[in-house]
Amino acid sequence: MPRRQKFRQCRRLEEGRFFKPSGIPACELVTEELQLDEFEALRLCDYDGKNQIEAAEAMGISRGTVQRLLASGRRKMVDMILNNKGLFVGS
Repeated sequence: MPRRQKFRQCRRLEEGRFFKPSGIPACELVTEELQLDEFEALRLCDYDGKNQIEAAEAMGISRGTVQRLLASGRRKMVDMILNNKGLFVGS
């Protein structure tokens, strides 16, 4: 039985955000979902310029977890761009 997920300190978005390539109707797109904790790790490391240790402390999780969240979030974003998918950022 897996361990319970540790609480992750993340900023809340008032509502989900959806991004899509221009010129393609949303109903025709496959959508990737970027979880809120993946988005927060990307924001802290890539946007705010913090290293993984600082991001881990801000989120209240381990550095290894931040590293996994970054890898997963980056993979989803690149997949969305390369394969013309929609991206939903939400809880």
